[in-house]
Amino acid sequence: MNLFPAVHARFIRAEIVSSPEDATHAHLTPSMLGRALDEGVPLADVHVVVAGDRLPVSVHDRAAAAGIRVNHYYGSAELSFVAWGSHEADLQPFPEVEISVREGTLWVRSPYICEGYVGAGGPFERDRDGFATVADRGFLVDGLVGVTGRGTRSVTTSGATVHVADVEDALQPVVTGELVIVGVPHPDLGEVVAAVLTDASSLPAARAEARRVLIASHRPRHWFHVAELPLTAANKVDRAALSRLLASSTGDVRRLP
Repeated sequence: MNLFPAVHARFIRAEIVSSPEDATHAHLTPSMLGRALDEGVPLADVHVVVAGDRLPVSVHDRAAAAGIRVNHYYGSAELSFVAWGSHEADLQPFPEVEISVREGTLWVRSPYICEGYVGAGGPFERDRDGFATVADRGFLVDGLVGVTGRGTRSVTTSGATVHVADVEDALQPVVTGELVIVGVPHPDLGEVVAAVLTDASSLPAARAEARRVLIASHRPRHWFHVAELPLTAANKVDRAALSRLLASSTGDVRRLP
């Protein structure tokens, strides 16, 4: 997230400052914003632009209550800007951007799409009509875009494929703090679905909601608490590191009953 704001700032000839007290705007990932709120970073009256992952409505509302103006956008390095709004449930396509949903995958046509990769390839794919995708899953309803995650993020359990974003979307509304779904190894089923909470007090509500809205294969078999989620260098949740952390059973992880 450092490159985009630096380029944007230089383009409009804005000054880049080193502390939030001196800033009028800031670029953060959802996890960075949540951490800033927890630590009381002075962001009141700052316009915070959030990207890099989905911004939950609950985090947006916490920020707004603290006097922070928040906007959220969805995009990728290959597709550039795709949709913009206040949070993950309020994303509208940017001007000149067309969005098509094909079998649950988002395809985009716009003047901002890259021409391809130099060197090693990646998930980018373009069709004859100029629509392109990076395999992000999502939906389009009443002009609003929902992004449910990269299709490769799934758990295969007893032959069933469980997309972690589907489970997170179902349970996040009843959870305070953050919720992450990962797969943990199982000797007979291959993997089972596990839920990680940063606020252990959300367990009863999350477990009840899982029984109410999820089919059996999608319900978390194990529940864990971690005070702080591991992040990648891009400040996104590091799901691989989180899975390793659960397997290690260190003091940083608490298995919930």
